[in-house]
Amino acid sequence: MPRKIKSKTEITVPEAKKLLEDAEDQNLFQLRTLEYTRKFSKMDASKAVELVNLLMDRFTIDRKDAVQVANCMPGSIQELRAFFSTGRKRIILTSQLLDMLKILDTYR
Repeated sequence: MPRKIKSKTEITVPEAKKLLEDAEDQNLFQLRTLEYTRKFSKMDASKAVELVNLLMDRFTIDRKDAVQVANCMPGSIQELRAFFSTGRKRIILTSQLLDMLKILDTYR
């Protein structure tokens, strides 16, 4: 029987890892996804949620952008600028990007 989608929200790789680890019965697709999340998860799920909320509040960016930044954890201005340079209506200043990098460094 098909499942109904109740809501949609972007989650980080660490959050997906936690959800998959907590699942009772897993199919092959879920096991492969769990393997991926274990390989590419860069922090604990609770820290990822905290980081996403901090980025959204402090820099007023969309949740999907904050999730992508938290997933990739860019290490330079150039890498970080790539998330905000294409098709965005809001310009992020270099000073804000530097502040964002400082925050990311505390979560590494």
